[in-house]
Amino acid sequence: MKLLALDTSGDACSAALYLDGAIEQRLEPAARRHGALILPMLQSLLEAAGIELAALDAIAFGCGPGSFTGVRIAVAVAQGAAFGAGRPTVPVSTLAALAQGEFRRTGRRRLLAALDARMGEVYWGVYEVGAAGLVEAHGADLVAPPTAVPVPAGGGWCGVGPGWASYREALAARVGGGLVPGLGEGVCEARDIALLAAAQARAGHLVAPELARPVYLRDRVTHPGAGGG
Repeated sequence: MKLLALDTSGDACSAALYLDGAIEQRLEPAARRHGALILPMLQSLLEAAGIELAALDAIAFGCGPGSFTGVRIAVAVAQGAAFGAGRPTVPVSTLAALAQGEFRRTGRRRLLAALDARMGEVYWGVYEVGAAGLVEAHGADLVAPPTAVPVPAGGGWCGVGPGWASYREALAARVGGGLVPGLGEGVCEARDIALLAAAQARAGHLVAPELARPVYLRDRVTHPGAGGG
């Protein structure tokens, strides 16, 4: 399996090349520079590996949720690359990738991923690592006030993501005794999107470029002073 992955959904911009299990990544703090950074990153990875787009099996991207502008950039770049190479795309939840990254860094297997959705809400995903070492969703990703997010049964759940920094007290109170001490503050990374996308591609979960879509989770896409998703 050979695929290129990218993420421009949040505060970091990243690209990764997955070649039969080996992953090489480029990552930089974005500060609203996703559009300028992502294409050189992708080109750098391909050139370093000596591989052409047409030799890939798919183009993967973080489909959201996240910054509306950032997610749109990811979709547009993935579509353009996939059209040019005649390859399909693999959309991957940014919350799933956030959870996968926390497992990669810490080994924690029960993960509550949260992004700040503005407007007093969070993007929320509940994930547990399966036998293959990949996160599996407990229900669909959603957007909700931190006081109303669905809480999974049992204990040993670890919070991860910028949403916890914004709403730590409310989310901790909501989860209660099921939450373990310590919070992961990682960002979504293309290397984790690549790992999840490779499994999806092997299972045949591919999307034609023209059908690739962003996932916003919220119908209200504008709000005075709202700079994020």
